[in-house]
Amino acid sequence: MTPPAVVIGFGIMSTYCPTAATSFAHPAVTLARAMSDTFAGIRPQDVGGFVLAQRIGALCALPLFDWLYRSPHEEIQ
Repeated sequence: MTPPAVVIGFGIMSTYCPTAATSFAHPAVTLARAMSDTFAGIRPQDVGGFVLAQRIGALCALPLFDWLYRSPHEEIQ
């Protein structure tokens, strides 16, 4: 019998991989997709919004990861 974790991982991967929106997770890929002429591309006028949203997401994630990965022995100042 297959372990449940493997089944869940493959289930997530099977929906994640073919989705075009996941290709824009990296700003460099977003810029490259704007220069391509494919059905999964992005319009050049939309690149600024994508990159801005990526930067806002990164800035919001910084305090969360700091909190998650803080050592329990560190003093909160």
